Amino acid sequence: MDYRSLFDLRGQVALVVGAASGIGRASAEALAAFGARVVLADRDEKGLEEALKAILEAGGQAEAHPMDLGDKEAAARLVEGVVQAHGRLDTLVSTPAINVRKPLLDYTEEEVDRVVDLNLKGTLRLLQAGGRAMRAQGGGSLIAFASIRALVVEPGQGVYAATKAGILQLIRALAAELGPYGVRANAVAPGPIETPLTAPIKAHPDWYRAYAGKTALGRWGKPEEVAMAVVYLASPASSYVTGTLFLVDGGWTAVDGRFTPPL
Repeated sequence: MDYRSLFDLRGQVALVVGAASGIGRASAEALAAFGARVVLADRDEKGLEEALKAILEAGGQAEAHPMDLGDKEAAARLVEGVVQAHGRLDTLVSTPAINVRKPLLDYTEEEVDRVVDLNLKGTLRLLQAGGRAMRAQGGGSLIAFASIRALVVEPGQGVYAATKAGILQLIRALAAELGPYGVRANAVAPGPIETPLTAPIKAHPDWYRAYAGKTALGRWGKPEEVAMAVVYLASPASSYVTGTLFLVDGGWTAVDGRFTPPL
């Protein structure tokens, strides 16, 4: 067995939605670095252009397509276009999400709809489109981003956490339904990662330090540390991995609520 070849993604076509920044961009860059041809998609056109330029300058193969998951037909159009252009879709990575931090009793109907429509329904539309293409071709890897909030929650995170738990259950269902066709489905659960989405937390030093202290490693993670989980789940190295929640949380969920007593 040539174990090094298990991470060789040459010949793969990977679609990363949410590729303009943060974990999505790092995932796209990592997949390209391991040889995949990466299709980048995001509604942030400027960020998308910058991500594409970085991959191409590094010698990777990539192309960019602006898209907005708020358009209910966008996911199907995008996946259909990728398959028509390249003949297949080997990996789909879905990262987009928003959060409205406030107590559940204060949530408005509009706010619930906004978070659920993007995080849960938008992810489902992508997984459906990608899953249909992969079922037809007889294989592929679906990777959706959940969160540690699929397992643990704190005040102000109720609706967001519900969508992330929902994504995990969608992934488990897809693993069961598409396994007979050779399609794998897995969720990635980041802990505190330094991205544009979490930048407001860094502006509050006490909050920032508190999150670092909740991890076993005592620090925040970087997007590239999560991206390597995506590479693994996209690669032949994970050929017997499906229906799982892949935690990249610095040990947060292992030591959540820890207290070190006087021993």
